[in-house]
Amino acid sequence: MSDAPTPYPAAPYPAAPDRTTPDTRTPGPPRSPRAWRADVPVVAAVALGGALGASARYAAVLRWPAAADAFPWAVFWVNVTGCAVIGAFTVLVTEGTRAPHPLLRPFFGTGVLGGFTTFSAYALDVRRLHEAGEPLLALLHLAGTLTAAMAAVLLGSAAARRGLRARRRR
Repeated sequence: MSDAPTPYPAAPYPAAPDRTTPDTRTPGPPRSPRAWRADVPVVAAVALGGALGASARYAAVLRWPAAADAFPWAVFWVNVTGCAVIGAFTVLVTEGTRAPHPLLRPFFGTGVLGGFTTFSAYALDVRRLHEAGEPLLALLHLAGTLTAAMAAVLLGSAAARRGLRARRRR
């Protein structure tokens, strides 16, 4: 056995206790290949939308990069903007007068907006700021993004509802 450290540290918590109660859940009926094929357009829509959304987010981060000890404005505004659009989009597809195309929500909601907004970059930026000796900036990014993103969802939803009401009155 080598004295070299392992690439992953040991878990700081004890192993899960052995469960003596048997798992009584029964799985549902197996899906037929035909049922799986029905999901292919949805999976493709999510994948295509995700590629577009993630590419747009990456372009924003390349356009407005942040130094290791600076506030990550690109990720902040991407998440806030994306949340405002999510709020408006959800209202429009659920409360609008026409039923949307069945692939619109998977493509735009889950794919584009899911790829555009990003928890991973947000979390990595918080960690990066903390490790750069900027714990207050890290905390500001952590709390500020969450607060601004939630407010953006509410404002986007309210704006879409206001727009739908105005359209219905005409």
